[in-house]
Amino acid sequence: MNSKTKGFIYGAIAAASYGMNPLFALPLYAAGMSVDTVLFYRYFFAVIVLGILMKMQHQSFSLQKADILPLVIMGLLFSFSSLLLFMSYNYMDAGIASTILFVYPVMVAVIMGAFFKEKISAITIFSILLALSGIALLYQGDGGKPLSTVGIIFVLLSSLSYAIYIVGVNRSTLKNLPTTKLTFYAILFGLSVYIVRLNFCTELQAIPSAWLWADVLALAILPTAVSLVCTALAIHYIGSTPTAILGALEPVTALFFGVLLFHEKLTPRLMVGILMIITAVTLIIIGKSLIKKMSMLLQMNKK
Repeated sequence: MNSKTKGFIYGAIAAASYGMNPLFALPLYAAGMSVDTVLFYRYFFAVIVLGILMKMQHQSFSLQKADILPLVIMGLLFSFSSLLLFMSYNYMDAGIASTILFVYPVMVAVIMGAFFKEKISAITIFSILLALSGIALLYQGDGGKPLSTVGIIFVLLSSLSYAIYIVGVNRSTLKNLPTTKLTFYAILFGLSVYIVRLNFCTELQAIPSAWLWADVLALAILPTAVSLVCTALAIHYIGSTPTAILGALEPVTALFFGVLLFHEKLTPRLMVGILMIITAVTLIIIGKSLIKKMSMLLQMNKK
């Protein structure tokens, strides 16, 4: 398996697991737990899981001085991205929030093009537009009810924070850190946000049932530890922009669980949206090699 294939697989796993956020967070909200409490438990247990993983991999916990500040910044960026997204769930449907969040690949492409002079190919632009069109079809706002302005602002700020995180991991000294260590310290520093917001845990709520404990642990492992480790690996192998575009699988994951577990309707419009997203992701994966093969065939035909 070559590096690019590994990168695309890791990127797909990262996106699909991150799309599970509403699946585990909404039952905790329904039980009366606050946003900060839910996110504190999410980050706290993710740190434990990642710490155990580092021990199993015999990795050192020591850091170079030059890595500390970038890790603090990345941790805070990811933490605020989580906080703003989870806050948006109080103002709009979680599925809608997940679809709006997907503007972050556009932000990543713009940041990489504007600040790092990365060439944005025609196929990348087409894939982004195709994926965004598919996301628009997944939006289930048929009832005509206007979306919350506050909710939209929260999601867009969450998206921007996540975009900067993805670029920052790729363009800083952190690129050379072992993936698990990078994720461990990003989550550890991100946890500080919720410790402060909960008045140093004096306002932390207890987890009310064994079933909700399972939700908390799943939230810590899948959309947090697994997603962040795979995101860092994908960025290492294929770069920031393709990793971000693979995030198109996030709302598809949310929709899949909505249909499977919450009996949401799978309409023809939603099916077309899914097809467009999958096509966009496929183009990113095979697009460049396909164009090369087509150009080679054209050259051969000319001869």
